[in-house]
Amino acid sequence: MIGALVLAAGAARRYGSPKQLAELDGRPLLEHALEAVAAAPVDRRVVVLGAGAEGILARVRLHGAEPVLCPDWEDGQAASLQAGLRALEGADAVVVVLGDQPLLSPRAIVLVLAERGPGAEALRATYAGVTGHPIVLERSLFPRLLALRGDAGARDVLREVAVRDVPCDGLGRPDDVDTPEQLEVLRS
Repeated sequence: MIGALVLAAGAARRYGSPKQLAELDGRPLLEHALEAVAAAPVDRRVVVLGAGAEGILARVRLHGAEPVLCPDWEDGQAASLQAGLRALEGADAVVVVLGDQPLLSPRAIVLVLAERGPGAEALRATYAGVTGHPIVLERSLFPRLLALRGDAGARDVLREVAVRDVPCDGLGRPDDVDTPEQLEVLRS
């Protein structure tokens, strides 16, 4: 079973308001990432929410993703990642995407998943040589990921394991939105 995990629990402090609800092309930002995941060949999808979860659930179409509430989202990225991994218990691998990357392509998810195989515990997309998302995490990494604390994300574990980079040039864009100015760049 392959699971997909959309991380969207943060408070968006740099953005100044819930960026998950900021509009791009007439839809909330988070909905773009959820739509990409819905078009990918995965068996189950979850979206991890924390700050502003009630408002997000009221305004964002989840495209079949199951909402997972992370009560300790303020503890950092590790808590959100772990909430999603626990919700996808039993998965052979999990595709991780960020809810603030609206230009993620389902084709990039397909391509990264297609590279699964011996010799890599994780796979990650690259765009013009720069690493990004989606990231595929194999089950063998779950214990290490579940032991993370604070604002540590999968990146800290990926530094220590076999990772296969998968070029995804021309398949969407890896831009994430942390500020209103970055969203304006995407709009233009």
